[in-house]
Amino acid sequence: MTDRICVGAIAGSFGVRGEVRLKSFCATPDDIATYGPLSTEDGAHSYSVRIVRSVKNGFAARLGGVATKEQADALKGTRLYVDRHRLPDLPDDEYYHTDLIGLDVFDTGGTRLGRVKSVLNHGATDLLEIHGPGLKSTVLLPFTLTAVPTVDLGAGRIVADPPDGLF
Repeated sequence: MTDRICVGAIAGSFGVRGEVRLKSFCATPDDIATYGPLSTEDGAHSYSVRIVRSVKNGFAARLGGVATKEQADALKGTRLYVDRHRLPDLPDDEYYHTDLIGLDVFDTGGTRLGRVKSVLNHGATDLLEIHGPGLKSTVLLPFTLTAVPTVDLGAGRIVADPPDGLF
């Protein structure tokens, strides 16, 4: 598990007064402004966040220290992180995507199927993108209780019961 979690990204400037278009990766999108200062991936910069208003696909927001359109434009593509201890604890059946990435996936018989490369969501449910030796291409496994009955973060493994023919 990582000590920092990516909670959003800057999609560019919004207007001419230094506001940014902010995409939130939080379950409740406007919570992004409640976690305190957000930092860049390398930790070199930290920004306070104030949401000004909702806009299509995100928020218009003010970042501490960003006052001009040029400064906001320069931040386009910057991912924003927060220390894990500032995030709420999750119920037993919920996980931060970053905790699932890199876990080994085994079937119910103990055969290794691969490793989680990423977690995708295209609207219906989360999908685990699994890759590994013996797979011709990555496999998308639905992240449902039926297909993934066990996630053991301590052991670094997932037990999956994939639909027939998926692997």
